[in-house]
Amino acid sequence: MVDNFLNFAAYLPPFLLVLTVLVFIHELGHYLVARWNGVKIEVFSIGFGPEIFGWTDKANTRWKFSLIPLGGYVKMYGDADASSKPDEAAKSTMTLEERALTLQGKTVAQRIAVVAAGPIANYLLAIVLLAAFYTFKGAPTFLPTIGGISESSVAQSIGLLPGDKVLTFNGQHISNFDELRHLIPATAGQEINLTVERKKSPEEVGSEISLKGQMVKDGQPTASLGIVPSGEQTYKKYGILESITASVSRCYVISRETLKGIGQMLVGKRSSEELGGLFTIASLAKQSADQGWVALILLTAALSINLGLINLLPIPVLDGGHIVFYSIEAIRGKPVSVKAQEFAYMIGLFIVLGLMLISNWNDLNRLKVIDWLVGLFK
Repeated sequence: MVDNFLNFAAYLPPFLLVLTVLVFIHELGHYLVARWNGVKIEVFSIGFGPEIFGWTDKANTRWKFSLIPLGGYVKMYGDADASSKPDEAAKSTMTLEERALTLQGKTVAQRIAVVAAGPIANYLLAIVLLAAFYTFKGAPTFLPTIGGISESSVAQSIGLLPGDKVLTFNGQHISNFDELRHLIPATAGQEINLTVERKKSPEEVGSEISLKGQMVKDGQPTASLGIVPSGEQTYKKYGILESITASVSRCYVISRETLKGIGQMLVGKRSSEELGGLFTIASLAKQSADQGWVALILLTAALSINLGLINLLPIPVLDGGHIVFYSIEAIRGKPVSVKAQEFAYMIGLFIVLGLMLISNWNDLNRLKVIDWLVGLFK
């Protein structure tokens, strides 16, 4: 356990680098769209708490780095705090000219644009990173080599073995595992033909073997062959337009799978123990940094997508919660009452803090910190 904490010091540089980039881009989105719409910005902060250093620009915005580097905020004129909650007391004493400089003094559409700009900026960052990566390095994909086979699966029934490299599937040439994954579902219940390269040892030249069977399991059509890739990767380069399309598609897939996972946790199909907190992110950042810039860029893109998505969830205190309030205002023709907003903010804060507590508690359990603390009092 002590070793884990000592190692955590090595995790901090890559963790803080990735987090600072993600937070800066997110808050920059809010800042730029707010300024474009004539909102006065008082503070742009990376981190929370006491200021470490900073400067004030010509627009009288204070740019600063704060002591606790676990997030950031843009405080706009007329806001009560960093969560963009309106300062009703200050609002009552403002002139019309002063109110026009606040976020609340803008139209509903402008306010939604300002709030949505943060998550959108995170998605744009991910798209730019992935598109550049796919263009110059290539999209990482698994080679069509089988790493494992499920018991009683179609793969087992037709004689596939771990280590087999799939060359063709129903006459179509296979160059990577994704191509195989896309072809398999459409063959449920049908006859399939595969050509694989099989080696008795890694050093020898493999021989081609033809295998046939039906996509049927326990007498029922199935869309699963029952195989997993070996982990060997290759990179497929794209043109500029193709890379943009592929990166947008990747953002969609990650967002969809994340929402699916959240939904499964809510209905009890998946355990909340899968949630990871700051220690998990720090560990991933360190592992990625150790593997090189390729892994670190891909991790930054994935985390940027998740940060954008989470902030769009309809939870008060998050950007998605503000969008919900503004959308209700657009429908009703008047803002949600101050009391209702304050109550919603309390609920939202409780939800966010609860999720943070659960995810970081899981991390402490994985690091055996809880067991260590319990042992101290025995």
